[in-house]
Amino acid sequence: MAIWNLGSINIDHVYRLDSLPRPGETLASRGYAEGLGGKGANQSVAAARAGATTHHLGAMGPGDDWVRDRLAQAGVDMGQVARLDDQATGHAIILLDADAENAIVIHPGANRAIDEAALTDALSALSPSDTLLIQNETNGQVAAAQAAQARGARVIYSAAPFDLEAVRAVLPHVSILAMNEGEAQQLFAGIPGDLPVQGLLITRGAHGAEYRDLATGQVHSQSSFRVTPVDTTGAGDTFAGYFAAALDGGADVPAALRLASGAAAVKVTRAGAGDAIPTRAEVDAFLADQPI
Repeated sequence: MAIWNLGSINIDHVYRLDSLPRPGETLASRGYAEGLGGKGANQSVAAARAGATTHHLGAMGPGDDWVRDRLAQAGVDMGQVARLDDQATGHAIILLDADAENAIVIHPGANRAIDEAALTDALSALSPSDTLLIQNETNGQVAAAQAAQARGARVIYSAAPFDLEAVRAVLPHVSILAMNEGEAQQLFAGIPGDLPVQGLLITRGAHGAEYRDLATGQVHSQSSFRVTPVDTTGAGDTFAGYFAAALDGGADVPAALRLASGAAAVKVTRAGAGDAIPTRAEVDAFLADQPI
């Protein structure tokens, strides 16, 4: 059992503001921080800290060794991450307001220049008990999903940032489709009717999460835990990584939802993205104080 994650690696530049700027408005930030981010990197850190053997598949620019080191220190295997001399490491400009809401601009850089032949070759090591995670911040999603499906592995696809055509292309090779509530609304409007996946995972922020088993029709729901949010950046990625790790470890869906919800709740009480994702011990301690 292992998690293989084709995902973005970004450097986050975080600016703290009293409010998010309106069109044409210039604001001075109250603070600045640099940290590890990218939906892929966040999900890899979450899966590794949840206890899963986690292999990251992706690319970076020639420098930024601290990023690679930070992921490795979190327990992520970086052996399949290419270094591209002609690309910058992906990065994100994150604006964070006083209510912990954010606006984000991403430059993909190396994340969109992954060699697909090398990617499918690396995925030949998957076993049917493994899980492939993918998101929409890299190239190669369809090739990776096809390779994992051919090996009999579970494929979990986070349809974010949402792109309807990207979803259409990869959907036939997906086991579980993960979305937030807004993304789900866009999907259902763009692709009405039955979806060719086993399950839908829909996160609803403060309103919890649900998993729809499309084979049985059963719906599993999980309420969110009451916390005071500091920074919501990376909360969905924390949820996805922990959920995947729980399934990879043999947990059933209700247990995976509870664990992932606890991890996301702890994450939003901390500033930052990948660096702020909690360990399994921290999540277990938090859940021990929560009602069943």
